[in-house]
Amino acid sequence: MKILVAEDDPVWRKLVPAALDTESHDVVVVPDGAEASRLLLGDDPPALAILDWVMPGMTGLEICQRLRHAGLARPPYLILVTSMGRPEDIAKGFEAGADDYITKPFDASELRARVHVGIRMIGLQDRLAERVTELEEAMARVRQLDGLLPICAWCKKIRNDGNYWQQVEHYITEHTDARFSHSICPECRAKHVEPEIERLRRARASEPPPPPL
Repeated sequence: MKILVAEDDPVWRKLVPAALDTESHDVVVVPDGAEASRLLLGDDPPALAILDWVMPGMTGLEICQRLRHAGLARPPYLILVTSMGRPEDIAKGFEAGADDYITKPFDASELRARVHVGIRMIGLQDRLAERVTELEEAMARVRQLDGLLPICAWCKKIRNDGNYWQQVEHYITEHTDARFSHSICPECRAKHVEPEIERLRRARASEPPPPPL
């Protein structure tokens, strides 16, 4: 996973990436908020960002606010890092759009744990987005059969958009995932099949016997 670390302090700019699993993640480090904002709003944005609150160019709080108002289809998971640990500061960070909050100094294991929580949340959001897409596609298929269908009163063929008449099963197969397996209902068996069987039986019975050999 691509993770962005935005930190203006050179010491913390080394400590934060060192606490992460760089073998499993692509960690990108920037020294100011303006560059962090540019990457997060770019074509290939990081899925998770660790943002220092106080930075030149743009603060971590301002970045959270900007991203939340950008209406991104897949917003990043944002973790604010700051030495301000008062309850009102934490509330301010969440109100700005941060997903999590960690105060300096912090233990490396705590940071990794919070990052892992963010990764799980991103995975859940991705799976939810996939389910929504599948549901939208299913609803689109249903809408294709919604409405008034012109059907022949005699042969029961359906007219498609190209003014071409199709058998019902062909039309439904083209517009849904349904597949047909033909059979005979009891009514049609009594009305059509059994009389035909009886006709053939009588025809065979009336045939002259074959000549002797």
